[in-house]
Amino acid sequence: MFTHAPVIMGILNVTPDSFSDGGQFDSVKSAVDAATSMVANGANIIDIGGESTRPGAERISLETELARVIPVVEQLSAQGIHISIDTMRSEVAAAAISAGARMVNDVSGGLSDPQMFHVVASLGVPIVVMHWRGPSKTMQENIRYNNALVEVCAELQDRTKAAMNAGIHRGNIILDPGIGFGKEAEHNWELLRNLDALLAIGYPLLVGVSRKRFLGSLLADTEGTPRDVGARDVASAAASAYLLQGGAWGVRVHDVQATSDAYKALCAINPDPAIDSIELLGLREFGHHGVLEHERINGQYFSVDATLGLSISHAAHTDHLADTVNYAEVADSIRARIAGEPVDLIEKLAELIATDCLAFPQVVFAKIRVHKPDAPIEGEFGDVIVTRAKFIGS
Repeated sequence: MFTHAPVIMGILNVTPDSFSDGGQFDSVKSAVDAATSMVANGANIIDIGGESTRPGAERISLETELARVIPVVEQLSAQGIHISIDTMRSEVAAAAISAGARMVNDVSGGLSDPQMFHVVASLGVPIVVMHWRGPSKTMQENIRYNNALVEVCAELQDRTKAAMNAGIHRGNIILDPGIGFGKEAEHNWELLRNLDALLAIGYPLLVGVSRKRFLGSLLADTEGTPRDVGARDVASAAASAYLLQGGAWGVRVHDVQATSDAYKALCAINPDPAIDSIELLGLREFGHHGVLEHERINGQYFSVDATLGLSISHAAHTDHLADTVNYAEVADSIRARIAGEPVDLIEKLAELIATDCLAFPQVVFAKIRVHKPDAPIEGEFGDVIVTRAKFIGS
């Protein structure tokens, strides 16, 4: 079991027509102020979008989208805030990354712009690949599923193959089932009730339910009138917290504080959610890491404990090694890192090992404990241990 730090992605729409907050952040200052407030309330990532993707929305020009998002990205990234750019255009993705964004969120899953995957591959950044069946203007007009869960999973798998064929590293792919995009309420609920099936695809999962229409319908009054958009935050926070405890890598929300509070309360009740993992304990190898000259020359033994977070449900069903991680290869990688190029600090060694582990298919989280039992400390002591916990996108 492991508990990874949840990713709460705060939504920042610098648009006049988004379904929930359109027009609220129509200046760079108001957008920056809103983002810094979300970070203070617990957001790990701010997702900046300059084009509305609400049902029925019209496309805007490339120039308009760039003018809306780039100044905000520049100011927030200069403050050290982790920025995701929400765009369907490869040109905007490239410009935003150049301005300081660290990842791309494409609601079309690379289908709107055939260059998106190639550009993201060249940038070497993570990308959220969402399930999509057409542009906003028409996406709710022809909703047909024989089995929404099976079809969404299959189509997401197809998009991951396309992304990797374009050169995107598997470890840089995050999936989004596209709640509310080309789906009716029953399809949304079916997907959310079967989170394990979505996780079994083998990639980190980002889910966005915040303030969406199916929640408005759920909360309708006695006359059947849906709850107003701005009054759906309690339900949004409850659902998002539940998804985080169920193993979702992250949730995309408008009300960050409500979501953070709900997740903390849920964890207080259930502090050890059942999230799959594989543990490798006591991997021992000789290395030459250390600040002191004699450590570099003489070397010493280091030991590593590695906890790898991944969904094993699919492998448990198929009994195929390809559907999980080959832990013998992981062990070889860790030993090679210890025996490899020296670094001064075991903090750095732990970081490098965690990064190596996240490069393996299926692994979305790595908790690394580096032991240095022969550290240069006067007097008796048992061990020195540095722990680094890292997840995809961090």
